[in-house]
Amino acid sequence: MTTAIVATAFGGPEVLSVVDVDVPAPGPGEVTVRVVAASVNPIDHKRFSGTMGADPARLPMRIGSEAAGVVTAVGPGAEGPAGPLAVGDEVVVYPAPGAFAGELTVAARNVVPKPADVSWEEAAAVLLVGATAVHALEVVGAGAGDTLVVHGASGGVGSLVTQLALARGAAVVATASERHHETLRGYGAVPVTYGAGLADRIRRAAPSGVDAAVDTVGTDEAVDTSLELVADRRRIVSIAAFGRASEGIALIGGGPGADPGTEIRSNAWRTLLPALADGTLRVVVARTFPLVEAAEAIALVESGHAGGKVVLRP
Repeated sequence: MTTAIVATAFGGPEVLSVVDVDVPAPGPGEVTVRVVAASVNPIDHKRFSGTMGADPARLPMRIGSEAAGVVTAVGPGAEGPAGPLAVGDEVVVYPAPGAFAGELTVAARNVVPKPADVSWEEAAAVLLVGATAVHALEVVGAGAGDTLVVHGASGGVGSLVTQLALARGAAVVATASERHHETLRGYGAVPVTYGAGLADRIRRAAPSGVDAAVDTVGTDEAVDTSLELVADRRRIVSIAAFGRASEGIALIGGGPGADPGTEIRSNAWRTLLPALADGTLRVVVARTFPLVEAAEAIALVESGHAGGKVVLRP
């Protein structure tokens, strides 16, 4: 048995309960992992909020998407993307359905090694948002000599897009509220405040022009500004503006008509975890909560004021 977080109804964080659940023995191609840290993401609440459907047959619903921990049991033929897995291995798991738990059994194909120099909290918090960031940069082809605009550069995806683009040699103009500008300058980006006059502020920050744009917020302002500044619409990508597909921009992720980027995302760990280990990439962990306070952690994420990633520790 282990402790787990489940939604007993559809709604807000108040519908979550702390329960004891069985941990299945790993079958062929599976492993059991003792969870050391699990990351809280907006998708976790969306799944039980009712906005993605409210079929009562899905209740009670296990919660959580990604985790880091230690392998405690191995099923026959359990091999991850980096090779065979063994008891005692320190690993990162994504996707990790039901990650808000003390222990879980998962498909070995979702399990990769955790670098020793990466904290449990960072390891648990990087792959979901990081896979989206890697996918976005691959789509726009940002690299040395390019100037890239990142809309929502202080958010979970945007901050990683910014850092990864800079590591590729691109110049980055980062839109964010003023309280995040110092952090963005620390990465090496040129921050600008969003709002009226955004296009002109970006032009002043990038007098030689803008080659590509990544929109992580989905606002009309972000898309319209990108269309105004970027000549090649194929080098504008959005993870949220799914209603703008007819304008020739690239859409990625799970929305209607979007490119899921399955292969790119499944291999993103090969970029993200080494970058965390060598310090090229930083994940800001704003708060850590005990597992039993998952409802409070989700409420903080939903507030939009977490200031970084929120992590649970069983």
